[in-house]
Parts: sequence; structure tokens; C-alpha cells
Amino acid sequence: MKLKYLNIGLLIAAVTGLSACNDFLDREPESAVTPSAYFTSEADLAAYTINLYGFFTSIAPGSYGISTFGYDNATDNQAATSYSSRWVPGEWKVPSSTSDGDRTAAWNFFQIRDCNYFFDQVLPKYEAKAISGSDSNIKHYIGEMYVMRAYAYFNKLQTIGDCPIITTALEDDEATLIEASRRQPQHKVARFILEDLDKAIELLQESAPGGKNRISKDVAYLLRSRVALYEGTWLKYHKGTAFVPGGEGWPGDKSLLDGFNIDNEISYFLGEAMKSAKVVGDKLVDNLVENTDAEEGMDASFNSLNPYYTMFCDENMENYSEVLMWRKYDESLNITHNIQMQLQNNGGGSGWTRGLVNSFLMRNGLPIYAIGSGYQHDWERDGVRATLQDRDSRIWIFTKKDDDIENFTTAGDTIRVDLEWVVKGNNETRMVTGYAIKKGKHYNSYMQTQHYKGTTGSIVFRGTEALLNYMEASYELSGNIDNTAGMYWAALRNRAKVDPDYYKTINATVMSEEAKGDFGAYSHGQLIDPTLYNIRRERRNEFIGEGMRWADLKRWRACDQVNGYQIEGMRYWDSVYEGTWQDDSGHDLVVVDVEGGSGNMSSESVSGPYIHPYQISNVNNSAFNGYRFTPAHYLSPLPQSAFRQTASGDKNDLNTSVVYQNPGWPKVGGQGPTM
Repeated sequence: MKLKYLNIGLLIAAVTGLSACNDFLDREPESAVTPSAYFTSEADLAAYTINLYGFFTSIAPGSYGISTFGYDNATDNQAATSYSSRWVPGEWKVPSSTSDGDRTAAWNFFQIRDCNYFFDQVLPKYEAKAISGSDSNIKHYIGEMYVMRAYAYFNKLQTIGDCPIITTALEDDEATLIEASRRQPQHKVARFILEDLDKAIELLQESAPGGKNRISKDVAYLLRSRVALYEGTWLKYHKGTAFVPGGEGWPGDKSLLDGFNIDNEISYFLGEAMKSAKVVGDKLVDNLVENTDAEEGMDASFNSLNPYYTMFCDENMENYSEVLMWRKYDESLNITHNIQMQLQNNGGGSGWTRGLVNSFLMRNGLPIYAIGSGYQHDWERDGVRATLQDRDSRIWIFTKKDDDIENFTTAGDTIRVDLEWVVKGNNETRMVTGYAIKKGKHYNSYMQTQHYKGTTGSIVFRGTEALLNYMEASYELSGNIDNTAGMYWAALRNRAKVDPDYYKTINATVMSEEAKGDFGAYSHGQLIDPTLYNIRRERRNEFIGEGMRWADLKRWRACDQVNGYQIEGMRYWDSVYEGTWQDDSGHDLVVVDVEGGSGNMSSESVSGPYIHPYQISNVNNSAFNGYRFTPAHYLSPLPQSAFRQTASGDKNDLNTSVVYQNPGWPKVGGQGPTM
């Protein structure tokens, strides 16, 4: 019987297409390459590891849509044209099985096996000094693989919590595989990840061979801080529940918890997060990329007018201090993407939420509702540009505004932003909320007019995260803002053109006001204190459009209170836009048809003056009455096949499986959560 539940069928040596280097010209034909003939040179290791770099979050070649800049869709930060089932209890269901082709599925260990296969083959040869080449480079590539295994395991930790710890490429033997599939408590998984990263740090070079397109020592430190912060805060805020080892209803094996003390684990992980983050943060705090505050990031010759802006859309990101690792694209090698077509031309089927926009401070450091902030609510009637004036530079420069430059043509013409994309276009082009995403947008219209010709780089690891990781971990651990955290925080606010006095903001913060548009104002259904909230606010504002939000909301347990929450966009009704968007014949482009389902704008009588993207139609729309959340959704369900294939006897009794389901999820495919 060939088991599929761990997806660890025998690996075919993946050497095809790894490199075009001359080092491979005198090797055996690829069809004849065997493990004994491979992994014998520095070049072999470099090629195998680079082939697995697809693990990391970056723009896949040929990507359509806004890709990484849309990863925060389906959160309180960002909205797509369609809602996510994570906010509709009952619509997210247990899968029946995991497709072999889906290498990122919850119960799929392809990536981990690829790493383990490397270690099985390489470590004995390295110990025997049977690998030719530079010893420092050989060690570096081994270090890269430890980072990749850590990253793969971290993805599992965030997705399913407890998971098997497998350190070798297992044989296709049923008894062996069933035993290996037993899940380990997630704190042990997190510690295992940190151990892998410790090994990586010992082996990696400060500057990677080939530059920042490859993993470096600081990447390992940054990832280590991310993992430790995630686990420390997850344990803290889910403490006592079925989502943490030893909590009430936890389905794991309690015999694995000898000596386990959750408070000690929380302190350990938060301390490790601080330690690793400080290594990177201290290097960057006085060397952050400059923000000139120029709302147009480039001139007509595509020269940078604002390095902070162009850091996210440059074709060469090598010289930005904050970029620890990035992915390069090259039209001559047919490695391109299609992101610029939509970032430049339309809304990309996404948009910032009004809740996110309202979280950004005024430049004087006050929330918009505070007395003396200078914010005027009538500005929302005057349009996006007016709404964002005098605000934190990050929302100003990374949001499309009335009269913004969209791009420059090769003929030297200037194209301006068209906010009519709020109501025209399809699911992939609509400006969903009216607050359209500008982060990552280049100004070269060639990339927009020539589909799949985008060559802007993609940031994989940005060192600025270390400052925010340290700030949060230190406060979570001690309840105080220490000198390092204060220095980091002031540097970020200075760069954002906000008064660096964070105590001014803390003292003016009213949590009931912040809770209106920010899930992160809560943990386990209770409002948090203003200091912690403002640390979370800083993280939210710095990372817009960078795919961090859902992981943050999960580890903070920040969704318990979500029940009927309406995603809002900009003000349309009773604003400067109402009645002005017309087609060539002078007909109003705005159509309201809530019950018929053919409209493109929410009704003022239903949703008030603001765009409610999920109240445009009531047809087959389970989110019409707002987002709702069930705790089971903090983790993904394992597929039914995971239990059937690890069950005893005839495999019909799923309850005989050595694998347990995540809290609140049944074992039978096609069913929704029970809590």
C-alpha cells in the first residue's frame, strides 16, 4: 500500500534545470544522475538549495493579479472583491484529501522531505570531506537548508499547530510512516525550529554568495525572532484553551508534556525573540531607508524620488539596507510577473479598508478622533486625497489618490489615477474599497502594457521587522518599553514623519474608538491596554500589504469578538464622487441593485455613506450581514484522508488513527467546524 498522507513518495533527484553553469557541462547526463554522483561539489549544493527557494513568500514567475501585495486580503486591513470563508462559519469545510500537487496544503510534507533528503545525502559526505569546493560556501549552503526546513516547519506551525517532527527522508513503509505521523506539541515544534536556525546561524555567512538573492545570517536571525514571537504570543493568548498543549480540551498526548510549564515557555520564546531581533535591529535602527515623503515615488525617467517608496518596487533591491533578501526578475530569462499591469492600471481587485486608514495617526502623533489632532471628518466628503492629508507618511505615499500619477509612458506622457475603477472592471481589476494600493507600484508603463513583462523585485525578508518584533516581545515579557524598544519605536515614527513621542499617542488613545476598525485592539475578546495597542498599531501600519496581518491576528487571538463586522471603504455617498463617474454617453456608472445582484455599489440606505463591498449584493452572499468568526478557524483542518490512512485495521474507523484533528473540526470531509 502506497501511503499519501505525508506526501513523501520517493524523491526524484531534482537536478533538471537547476543551473546553466559550466560546472554542469562535464557531469553525467541528467537522466543518469544518482545521489552517489550528486552532492559531491559546492555547485551541486548551491543548485539544489536554490531550486527550493520557492518556499519563501515572493512573486512567482508568471503571477497574475497583485500577488504578494494582496496577501492581506480577507483581514481587517485589506479586502478583495469576494469574501473569504474564514469569516463565514460553516463555509470552510474539512477537505476529503490533499492533492499531491498542492505542496502547501495543511497535511503535506513535500517541502520538509526535500530538505531532509538533502541532509541525508549531504551531511555524511561533508563529514567525510567528500564535497569539493570552498568550505565556507559548502557550510553556507548547508546553513541555507536549515533555514528552509525551519521555514517549512514554521508554515506548518502557523497552519496546523501541533505537527510531526521528521528529520530524515523516510522509507515508503506503512508502519514507519504511521509512527512518524504522530503530532508533537507545538512548543516542541517551535523549539525544534529555533534549533535548526541556531545551526544555520553557525554555518551561514554574513553576506551570502550571490548577494541578497540568497539567505544570509541575518535572515536566519530575523526568522528566528519571528518564530519565537509567534509561539510566545500564541501560547500567551490561547493559554488554557484546546489550542495550546495542556489546555482544556487539547487533543494531544499528555505524556509528551513532562516538565511542561506554559508560563516558562512563554517567557522563553519572548526572550529568544528579543535576543534574535536585537542582532538585526541594532544594525538597522540608525540606517533605515530614507523616506523623503515624496508622494510620487519616481520621476519620468524612473529615478527614485523617495527611496522608502522605491524599496518596494525597484528592479534591483540589492542596495537597500532594510532588504535582507529579495527575488530578482529578468525579462531576458523569461522570469517575469504581471503585477505592474494592475498596480499601475487599476485597483488590482483589492483595497485598504477604512478601518486600516483610520488607524494611521496624524503627523502630530494624535489619533484622528483626539481633540487637537487637526483631523476634520468632512475631509472624507472631499475625497481620498483630503482624507489622507497631514497623516502618517506611510498611508499617504502607499495609497492612490485623486490626481496621482499612475505611470509615465515611454513617449513621455503622464497617466493619472482613475478612481472610477471603484465601480468598473472585474474581480481582478476593481478598486474594492476606493483606497487603492500603491505600495509596490512602479511608474514604467511598459510593464503595464506588456502583460507578464514585470521585472520589479520582490522582498522576501525585510529587516525592519526585527525592530517591531523586539518592541512587541519586550513589552509582552516585561510590561515596559525598555531603552532599545523606545529607540526602535522613535526611529520608525521619525521615518513615517510622525511625532516620535509615542507616549503622546498612548495618552490620547481611546480603546473603544480604536476597536471600531482594528481587530488587534482585542485579545481573547477583551480590549488590550493602550501601550500594547500602539505597539500593534505600529506593526500594522509599517507592514500594510506585506502579508503579515492574518498571522498576527491568529497569534493575538484577536478574532473572538468578530460578530457582524462590516468591512468599509471610502465615503462615496454625499461626497465629491457621487454622481461624477459617468460613461462616454453621460450615464452614471454607479449601479445599486442589492437584491438583484447586478449592482456595483452598496446602497446608502443599507450601508450608510461608506462603501461596503460585501453589501453590494445579497445574492448568494453569506457575508452580507458582516464578518463572523469561530475559534476553530485559528487553525486549519486536517483532511479526512489523514485519519483514514493512519487508522488501524480496515481503515474504516477514523477514531483509531494515531493522528488527531484540530480543535473544533470534525474528521469527516465536507463538514464545517463544531465550535
